[in-house]
Amino acid sequence: MDVEEQNRSPGGDRVDLTSARAGDPDAFTRLVEPHRIALQTHCYAMLGSSHDADDAVQDTLLRAWRHLGSYAGRAPFGGWLHRIATNTCLTALEQRSKRFIPVDLADREPMESGDGLAGHQTAEAMRPGPLPTAWWPSERVELREAVELAFAAALQHVPPRQRAVLLLRDVLGYNARETADMLDTTPTAVDSALAHARRTVASRVGELSQQRTIRALGDRAVRDLVARYTDALESGHVEQILALLTDDAEWSMPPSTASFRGHQAITEFLVDGPLRHRWRHLPTSLNAQPAVACYCWDDSAGQYRAHVVDVLTVRDNRIAAVTAFIDPSLFDVLGLPPALSSKVRS
Repeated sequence: MDVEEQNRSPGGDRVDLTSARAGDPDAFTRLVEPHRIALQTHCYAMLGSSHDADDAVQDTLLRAWRHLGSYAGRAPFGGWLHRIATNTCLTALEQRSKRFIPVDLADREPMESGDGLAGHQTAEAMRPGPLPTAWWPSERVELREAVELAFAAALQHVPPRQRAVLLLRDVLGYNARETADMLDTTPTAVDSALAHARRTVASRVGELSQQRTIRALGDRAVRDLVARYTDALESGHVEQILALLTDDAEWSMPPSTASFRGHQAITEFLVDGPLRHRWRHLPTSLNAQPAVACYCWDDSAGQYRAHVVDVLTVRDNRIAAVTAFIDPSLFDVLGLPPALSSKVRS
């Protein structure tokens, strides 16, 4: 039974529901556990941050526990949880928009009025943060696609309520009436919002998701591409690195807005920066995409120290984007050592 089938079990386990209403926390845990991955996916895609998503999920479950008596059992339990999660995320985005000024006011995208969900995207144009794949072990393609970096980044350009509609409809599989009930609007408004959101995302995301690209290439080809990438970085040969990149490849380092697109810009960046150092690497995964944990040589420590995790976006057996998260704390989250000896090779 997949996530959405579980979401649509009428009221979940009625014995656990009765026990949870009576104050049994273990019964409540059994009720919500089948929905946790879908909730995590929904909140991450809404907020673009694994830390914010974790907070939103915890807040959602706390609210559900406190208000479990108000759940009548007529609607699916998963739908009730997603209604709470959606409102939690919308509140968080509203508070965020009050704290930040958009990076590019011209990039604000209004919805046409008349659909009940009108508004501007007023939150800052943020890049999505990393999501460790091990935290989120779903094999369902729609959920994995929803946390890919390109899709998560495209969603940041969609007004929050449109964003919620797109996720509820296209990712989580709720119909127009269910989605309308969650957002206190009409199915007509939901259909209109969905059309706008789909157009915005389609204009920013390639035709093939990473999940479909990786599946078409096969695991062996992906592992080989990652191995050639790490070998090229460790050898320090720019030509070997460029041979693995598409002509329009982009190298970015969020949360910095700096990025380098095309071979010439990337060459200048590599020569002036990363290739001045010695590196060792370990393969890993972030955002359901192949990634490489990069360790930089530290003379004073006499070892390679955790430094950055490169997330690779693949297209046609080449690398179309490198998203470098310079955050040594990610290594612990990924279950990787903080340092490697001088003898270790990936």
